[in-house]
Amino acid sequence: MDLIGQLADIVGFHPSYTGTFGDKVFATDEAKQALLEAMGFELDEQSLIESIAYLNQRRWTTILPVVYIAKLEEQQHAITVSLPNIEGLVLHWQITVEETNEVINSCSDKSLLTGTVKVSDLAIIAEKTIGEIRYCQYLLNLPTLFQGYHQLTVKYSQDDVNASHSFEEQSARCPLIYAPKTCYSAQDASANKMWGYTAQLYSLRSNDNWGMGDFGDLSKLVDISAQQQAATIGLNPLHPLYVNNPSHRSPYSPSTRCFINPIYIDVTQIANFEHCQLAQQQYNSTAFQHSLAEAKGATLVDYPKVAKLKYQIVELLFADFCLNVTDCWEKSVNKADTYAEKISHAKNSVHLAKSTDEQNLYRCMAENFEAFKAEQGNDLQQFATFDALYEHFQVNNDNSFGWQDWPLDFQNPLSEAVREFQLTHATRIDYFCFLQWIAAQQLSAIKKQTGEQNMAIGLYLDLAVGCDGSGFDVWSDQAVYVAGASIGAPPDDMNALGQNWGLTPINPVALQEQGYQPLVKALRSSMQYAGALRIDHILGLMRQYWVAPGMGADEGVYISFPWDDILRIIALESRRNNCVVIGEDLGNVPDGFSETIQNAGLLSFKVLFFERWDSGLFKRPDNFPEQSIVTIATHDTATLTGWWQGRDLEWREQLDLYPNETAGQADRDSRVGERKNLIAALNDLHVIDMNKAPQLIPAVMNTELSMAVQKYLAMSPSHLQLIPIEDMLEIAEQVNIPGTIDEHPNWLQKLPVLLEDFWQTDSMTDIVNAINAIRPK
Repeated sequence: MDLIGQLADIVGFHPSYTGTFGDKVFATDEAKQALLEAMGFELDEQSLIESIAYLNQRRWTTILPVVYIAKLEEQQHAITVSLPNIEGLVLHWQITVEETNEVINSCSDKSLLTGTVKVSDLAIIAEKTIGEIRYCQYLLNLPTLFQGYHQLTVKYSQDDVNASHSFEEQSARCPLIYAPKTCYSAQDASANKMWGYTAQLYSLRSNDNWGMGDFGDLSKLVDISAQQQAATIGLNPLHPLYVNNPSHRSPYSPSTRCFINPIYIDVTQIANFEHCQLAQQQYNSTAFQHSLAEAKGATLVDYPKVAKLKYQIVELLFADFCLNVTDCWEKSVNKADTYAEKISHAKNSVHLAKSTDEQNLYRCMAENFEAFKAEQGNDLQQFATFDALYEHFQVNNDNSFGWQDWPLDFQNPLSEAVREFQLTHATRIDYFCFLQWIAAQQLSAIKKQTGEQNMAIGLYLDLAVGCDGSGFDVWSDQAVYVAGASIGAPPDDMNALGQNWGLTPINPVALQEQGYQPLVKALRSSMQYAGALRIDHILGLMRQYWVAPGMGADEGVYISFPWDDILRIIALESRRNNCVVIGEDLGNVPDGFSETIQNAGLLSFKVLFFERWDSGLFKRPDNFPEQSIVTIATHDTATLTGWWQGRDLEWREQLDLYPNETAGQADRDSRVGERKNLIAALNDLHVIDMNKAPQLIPAVMNTELSMAVQKYLAMSPSHLQLIPIEDMLEIAEQVNIPGTIDEHPNWLQKLPVLLEDFWQTDSMTDIVNAINAIRPK
């Protein structure tokens, strides 16, 4: 094997993979070379030799592994240490125990554990000579600890008998993670089979929102859904996109996976909204109300217009907050802070709190805001800095759409230029912290509301597979991301050329070196608000399909991730947050993969349209595993109405996705048989009244079919059934067509019925009654 092939093999690139159609696809040398360069490797011959040697030898030349996962269910734990074969070595170890409620409430108050052992008393498990040094690997026994993220530090020295003046003590440290085998389960949440809705939050229309669904709408949806005995409400990802580029709308292409998209804030629920005279004047002005009416009346979500409406009011509320929280505010800011100066100039126009109640309101706001900033720490400060920088440079350059377009000094988050910016723009950075605080407040209140309404799961959130390369996560942690490469998917039935998702991948080697913290933060950021979390394209945490810079999506290469460790991390965060985890395991997944995630306590994802035998017949619902979610469709597939009427096939033809007319006609002919197969499956289980069955040719949708399909799925052993609101309302258009941006109104469509009128819709009422008869709470 050549040097490029050797390095690619060590790093984890697959030499080949089996395609959807059973063909073996080999990774090209060009793709491997481009991806290794993107990972930061120098590829001249000498550098290749050195990199290969380092990666092959580091498990010997480094004392500890980069990270160690201890299996919580095992009775004994031991870690491998590698030491030079020197007489009289003594090993000193120290474990810093994570401070958690488990530790605080335990009978032991030890947060620091120490020990010493003679290396000669340890059993050698392996030996290897590198150069002139003989290395030995030993097993060091570890104490039993609570689940959590601990830190192990070891140091070796020589005993008094063998001490040498030339000997130098060496030390090392690594994350020590004690993690359970399985996640918090759906059965832990409820012994009974459950059901719930899925909704694209932005798509909700109501009398109160400002042109797109918001947290106020979500609160109303929770109230009504709970009354209908729904256990959960599934949502699109709520990750932040770009405050100053609201046209960037895909929720699966976030700036970061660790905070909340503030465009979902219900501005009218901000605590000082009613008390801020400037905000009230602006809100009630003729011009504002005209723009608001336009945003609400638009057929599609107008993100720029909605963002402008919301943020101009929130900025006034922030200024009002600043000037009311303390008399010393103006003295506490940097004199070069131009945004602070702008707020100070508005002081004469701002109503300062006079009554005791008003003063208490602002005092409470200030205390909670400061507590939020302290809790979120440097991560929030850096994210708010990123948003302020993004805004700053876009003001001067309309074509600046990410940190790569900034001056070089600002592309490093730790640079002196960034630190100076933080001083001179501290108040503006505080404004972006304020946005996150309000969003977190409102989403936390909804989580509390789901508990008060006795929803078994509550909110079901969605974790995107990756991040946009121009966003905060990549800027703030460039060492862990592979700039230029992109996550995607190989060719399949629906995308013959493969898919390039434009998401920057995480380097699995760097992920381990950081103790999996980038993944931990992403999981924890969503789980804190959720009773369930769907991990999009979970196969990407075992192996990921990377598209090299400048190459086609059909030329991608798979790379392995430390899957067993990652499953443990997911289980640990799931248990800590009492959060059910769903692995979206659709598409080209290896045999046994779904069973593996089910054994780890995750729910597999079963979609009716994909659950068919080779003959084309639909699988009976009793074939679905208990450890799964079952649904009719996803945001990336046709709705039931769209499928029945062939709307998805119309889009394929319109988008020129067929190689010729013959292929398109073949799909349309096949759909006739698929409709017949679906009716036959429904009739077989007696869930459809054949006297009311819908017309097959030409296909006409009706509520009998909607209700029958949901009853069919409800009979499955799957512990959770999800019903898209689009299917409850019998909408024909799907939410998103993968591979398109502006060709289809992805992430733009509003529901045709007001939220206040959902529950008077016959199809929703009929389906809810039918589901509750089969899956009672």
